[in-house]
Amino acid sequence: MKYSESIKPISYIKTHLAQIVRNLKETQSPMIITQNGEAKAVVIDIQQYEQMQESMAMLELIAQGKKDLAEGNYRPAGEVFRDLKDRIAKELD
Repeated sequence: MKYSESIKPISYIKTHLAQIVRNLKETQSPMIITQNGEAKAVVIDIQQYEQMQESMAMLELIAQGKKDLAEGNYRPAGEVFRDLKDRIAKELD
């Protein structure tokens, strides 16, 4: 993807919004909006945005897991599964 092809001034956005929305869906390419020659914003398709949010959430979970591991905040998997089996057995009694 060439960002240089997706850079548009804010005046273009104002006059071509419907076309831009269609293009975002079709191309899945972000559009960079400039104001006075400087990049000011990025517009992306909603599906791309949702995927990005999901990716960020996964990265946060991984980072938290690494932190917990480094701090020793974990239990062996066998112990956890044994505790879960015990809880389930007690609830079924």
